[in-house]
Amino acid sequence: MPGMVLFGRRWSLASDDLVFPGSFELFLRVLWWIASLTLYLMHRRKLDCPGGVLLSTYLIVLLVLLAVIIGIVLAIVCVSMRGTICNPGPRKSMSKLLYIRLALFLPEMVWASLGAAWVAKGIQCDRTVVIGIIATVIVSWIVIAATMVTIVFVFDPLGGKMAPYPPCIPEHLDSNSSNHLLTGLRTAAKSVWETRVQCCCCCIGQDDNTRVAFSSTADLFSTYFSDTDLVPSDIAAGFTLLHQQQDKISHSREPSEVVTHTPGQPQETELDAEVENCHHYMPFAAAAYGWPLYIYRNPFTGLCRIGGDCCRGRDIEYDAVEGDEHHCHFASILKTTGLQYRDFIHVSFHDKVYELPFIVVLDHRKESVVVAVRGTMSLQVMLVCSTDSDLGAGWEQGVRHKWGGIAQAARYIYRRLVNDGILSQAFSVAPEYRLVVVGHSLGAGAAALLAIMLRGAYPQVRAYAFSPPRGLLSKSLFEYSKDFVVSLILGMDVIPRLSVANMEDLKRRILRVIANCNKPKYKILLHGCWYSVFGGSPDNFPTELDEGNQGALTQPLLGEQTLLTRCSPGYCSGDSPLDSPKYPTLYPPGRIIHLEEEGGSGRFGCCSAAQYRARWAHETEFSKILIGPKMLIDHMPDVMIRALDRVVADRTACVSCPGQGGSNVP
Repeated sequence: MPGMVLFGRRWSLASDDLVFPGSFELFLRVLWWIASLTLYLMHRRKLDCPGGVLLSTYLIVLLVLLAVIIGIVLAIVCVSMRGTICNPGPRKSMSKLLYIRLALFLPEMVWASLGAAWVAKGIQCDRTVVIGIIATVIVSWIVIAATMVTIVFVFDPLGGKMAPYPPCIPEHLDSNSSNHLLTGLRTAAKSVWETRVQCCCCCIGQDDNTRVAFSSTADLFSTYFSDTDLVPSDIAAGFTLLHQQQDKISHSREPSEVVTHTPGQPQETELDAEVENCHHYMPFAAAAYGWPLYIYRNPFTGLCRIGGDCCRGRDIEYDAVEGDEHHCHFASILKTTGLQYRDFIHVSFHDKVYELPFIVVLDHRKESVVVAVRGTMSLQVMLVCSTDSDLGAGWEQGVRHKWGGIAQAARYIYRRLVNDGILSQAFSVAPEYRLVVVGHSLGAGAAALLAIMLRGAYPQVRAYAFSPPRGLLSKSLFEYSKDFVVSLILGMDVIPRLSVANMEDLKRRILRVIANCNKPKYKILLHGCWYSVFGGSPDNFPTELDEGNQGALTQPLLGEQTLLTRCSPGYCSGDSPLDSPKYPTLYPPGRIIHLEEEGGSGRFGCCSAAQYRARWAHETEFSKILIGPKMLIDHMPDVMIRALDRVVADRTACVSCPGQGGSNVP
């Protein structure tokens, strides 16, 4: 539901968010009360000492104060469990209870201060009693400090700027006033998000590119999140409901509803070849991440393996390496690829906004010059993901979108490869080799664009994009890239499904499923956690209130429109956001191979035990964001490497097996 309004401002906390924190505090308070009561009853006769009356008074007042707080917290938990996300009526007394609870912090702080002062005087009483009093004082201040941190955490800087009239319908304002107010809200939201981004990226230099990146990133976040009146737990509940709804639809689908195509022999042979190529080139894309990914993949032995090369004195063998002062990146690349020093033409770990690290290496096994672009690893690179770019005329018109920063990064690498003569140097050593560009995640998007840029000078160029972002190319550029770009997507990976239109669609689905669910939020979250970890049957959440419960409403249900703070492109117009001119349809690069988990439950688990099958997939299969525990895990490069190992091993062991079912779209 919308955030609670306390002290005249909105907070990032709803009245049904206090079940779990309240229960935890209640548990601690009860234990604290029992321990204090036990201390007083067992040792009250030992308080006949100088200052003992003060300690006895402290314990008695503390017991009374704790009992009152326990009663208030219990009431808060019980009230918070009532109603549903969009039926806050049964929780209308929550604000009064919170005012009382916050007021009790004043005597609690005073009493904790007095207890600390009395103990500091060095009262000569029984040691056990003194230690117990010190413990209660420490616990008091820990609880107070934790509460202060929580208040800071749920503080909404925009809470005092909420419109005092119904969203999307400012009937009492003329159009000029309405536009002025909405512009002010957008500006305030962007300013707040820009401050947040700057705080998160305080270690990054403040050059012009960085400031532009900060501004674009803030604009992106404010665009997505500032037009909804939801708190973070509402979004989490929406994800949980969508995950179960998604699985329920999948489980209820009849076999006849699943359209399958038996692949022809040429198509299956080509798939085998491309999967083998992906398996071969994925380590190059992983190597571009340098030593952090290598240590992550080899937590116990990685440091020992590359430690000998780290901090080694520079010699002639490292002349082609830049931005790697301690040579740890280069050492991990050698271990990951299994190549020799002489095979590397150029290694750049120069890392700034719009300037991605990359490596250029000779791959003698495949007779290719491989350019591997690093994916998301640093805050600078994360800023590239979310910035706009107006790139001018020509093919670059096909990438004018929210991933425009990737195009700028690709142009930087293009200039380095061509203007600095790096590719000329590589082909002077191996003129008969072909050019292959690879990358993972953000690096996959940059690699695909880089291949398009190099296509004119190197017609035989090939690109392998591992887990690329979806909203990257226009329709014409997407069709053009099919001749030389192959994208590999693993399971439920969210990044290849991520685009502006898909994010709007996800927001719309979240609002709809929240508005139509009549279960309390704490039950939704509890069942969702159990379902995500242990599986089971999706909960059969009703899509509307049962008739018998309609009369219990104390106020109308909040609907989808009510959960918006202002007009959203997907709601205030009759068109779907997917069809809106503001969100043109954009596509992933090239043809798509989907590594699909066979019989997988989508639960957390050991990826090495999962079984995968490779198949050609159509880009429309990734036009909606899927919710599941592996939506982020499936994006990790080490997970993709293990999945490719499994697929190649299975296909090699079963070369004579009939083709797997599934959609096979070249």
